[in-house]
Amino acid sequence: MLAKIHTIALSGVDGLAVEVEVDIANGLPAFSTVGLAEGAVRESKDRVKAAIKNSGYDFPNRRITVNLAPADVKKAGTSYDLPIAIGILAGGESFNQDKLNSMALAGELSLDGKLRAVQGILPMVMAARHQGKQAILVPQANCREAAMVAGIDVYGLSSLDQAVEFLADRLKLPIAVADHSLVNVEQAGFDFSDVKGQEHVKRAMEVAAAGGHNILMNGSPGSGKTMLAKRFATILPDLTFEEALETTKIYSIMGLLAPEQGLVSRRPFRAPHHTISDAGLIGGSNPPRPGEVSLAHNGVLFLDEFPEYKKHVLEVLRQPMEDGAVTISRASSSLEFPARFMLVAAMNPCPCGHLGDHLHGCTCTPTQIKRYKDKLSGPLLDRIDIHLEVPAVPFKEMTHGAQGEDSATIRKRVAVARDLQTTRFKKHKSTYANSQMSSRDLKKYCVLDQAGLSLLEQGMERLHLSARAYNRILKIARTIADLADQQQIKPGHIAEALQYRRIDRRT
Repeated sequence: MLAKIHTIALSGVDGLAVEVEVDIANGLPAFSTVGLAEGAVRESKDRVKAAIKNSGYDFPNRRITVNLAPADVKKAGTSYDLPIAIGILAGGESFNQDKLNSMALAGELSLDGKLRAVQGILPMVMAARHQGKQAILVPQANCREAAMVAGIDVYGLSSLDQAVEFLADRLKLPIAVADHSLVNVEQAGFDFSDVKGQEHVKRAMEVAAAGGHNILMNGSPGSGKTMLAKRFATILPDLTFEEALETTKIYSIMGLLAPEQGLVSRRPFRAPHHTISDAGLIGGSNPPRPGEVSLAHNGVLFLDEFPEYKKHVLEVLRQPMEDGAVTISRASSSLEFPARFMLVAAMNPCPCGHLGDHLHGCTCTPTQIKRYKDKLSGPLLDRIDIHLEVPAVPFKEMTHGAQGEDSATIRKRVAVARDLQTTRFKKHKSTYANSQMSSRDLKKYCVLDQAGLSLLEQGMERLHLSARAYNRILKIARTIADLADQQQIKPGHIAEALQYRRIDRRT
C-alpha cells in the first residue's frame, strides 16, 4: 500500500513543497525514513508510533518506508509528524482522497496524539498557497499566524484524532479567520518627549527615519545616545501589511512569535551585545539560520558601544547594509535571508569617553585613541549616512528644559515624507526609501542648482569626503527636501546634509 501526503519544508525563509510517500509492505516489522532527513525527522517514527496507538488506532506491524521527496533537499524540524501519521493510517481509514490531495498538512505530534505548534508555519502556508493547495491543516496553536495568509483555507487541529475524523468526512471544522487587530499598535514604553534637550539629534533622527538612513552617534557617556536610540523605532512609519508578513516569516522560522501573535505588529528593534559573533549577527549554523540583521528586517539594528564589537564582526555588516540581504553559502546549498534594516550605532569619542568633554579630562593617549577609532574602517563609515556628535546635556536643560515633541507628532511628518517616496519609487520594485536610491535615481531625483553644486563642492573638499559619501549627502538632502515638502533640493538642504558628516572631518 502506497500513500502520498503533501507537506511543506523550509528553505531559508521560504517554503518548499514536499511529498511524503508512505509504503507499507509485507516483511519483518521495520520503520525507515529516507530523503535526507535530519535528526528530528528521523526521530518522528517513535512519536508517530506512540501517537497512533495512544489515539486508539492500529499501528501496522509491517515494513514501513517513508520517503520525503524531493530526496536531494535536506528536511529538518518536527512538522512532518502529522503527514507521516496520516500516510500510515491512510490504508486503514476511508479518507476523502480528493480532499486529502487538495491540502497540505504540518504539525508535531506528542506521544498522546496531541498536536503541538511548529516553527515557520507562515512561510509554509504561503508556499502551500503558491503550490495551488486549497487548504492546509495546522496545529491549533499556529492557527492565528497561519490565517494571516489570504487565498487558502486554514484549519486548526488539536489532535491526530481530529485530523483523521476531518479527512474521513466525519467531522466539520471551522475555517480560521484572520485577526488583524495586532497590526499597527503603538510602540509602548518609550517616547521622544522623555528626552530633554538634544534637539539637533532629534532632528537628525527624524531625517534618518524619513529617508531610511543609517546613523552613528558619537558622544561622551551619559549624553543620551542609548536613550535616543531606544526611541528611534517610535517615530518610524507603521509597518505595511506586506512588510509585516516579510518580518513575521523570519520570526516564525526562529520560533519568536508569541502564541497569541498573528503578525509582528511593530517594527523590530534589535540590540545585540558587543560580544556577538559574526554568525550571530549575520546568520549561519547548519542548516543556516537568520541572524540579528535579518531579525531587524524592516526595523532597527542598534549597536551600542560600536567600536567594542570585534572588527571582523563589524566588517561583515558591509554587504547587507549595501544590498539589503544576506547570502549564506554552504557546501550543500546557498540561502538568502532578507536584511533591509536601519542601523543606529553609538560610540564614545575615545576609550575613556571624555575626549572633548569640558567637564571631564580625557586620560587616553593619542595611540589609544587612534587604535580605538581604527576599529571602524573607512568603507564601513562610508555606508553610514548620518554621523552626529552628541554633546552632554547642560544642567539647566535637564531640570528646566521644556518638554519636546512627542513621538506621534514626529512620526506624522516622517509618514508624509515616506508617502512622497512611495509615490516617487512606485515603479521601482526594490526601492522603498531615499537611502536605497541607485546612481541613476540620484541623477533623476537629486538635481542641484549652481549654488547647491558650489556648496557641495566646498564641503567635499573641506571634509575630505569619498565618492560614496557624496552620494550619501545627496540622498540625505533629498530627504530633508521631502520633509520640507519641496521638489527642488536647495542650498539649505545641502548645508544641513553636510552637517551630518562630522566624523568624516580630518583634524
